[in-house]
Amino acid sequence: MLEAEPTIEGEDFSRVAFTQAAVGQLQRLIDRNGPLMFHQSGGCCDGSSPICYPEGDFITGDADVRMGHVEVPLPDGTTSPLDFWMSREQFAYWRHTHLTIDLVDGRGGGFSLESPDGKRFLTRSRMLEG
Repeated sequence: MLEAEPTIEGEDFSRVAFTQAAVGQLQRLIDRNGPLMFHQSGGCCDGSSPICYPEGDFITGDADVRMGHVEVPLPDGTTSPLDFWMSREQFAYWRHTHLTIDLVDGRGGGFSLESPDGKRFLTRSRMLEG
């Protein structure tokens, strides 16, 4: 499991993690697309899927919360930065959860970079421990 560093002011715990399967797919996507970012969808077109974009392709602002940051380890020994974002409105509902991003077979929405590979990222959540 690759745990994200906390990025919300005043917090010292991780809110987001990536399974080994997800990290493997991220490595392949970074090789093809360069640095990446995630935005957790709140519904609309891709349901509630975590959507992976090339870094900067999804414009974030005051209406979004940066939930975590990871340095994705690459096969050559370097790392690539990745931030995980969620809309502030969605975060109000999910503020008590820890998110684990996994990779499963199947086609998700067309916006996320892994879609052409016959894979999709999936968010698994659990309540934060008190």
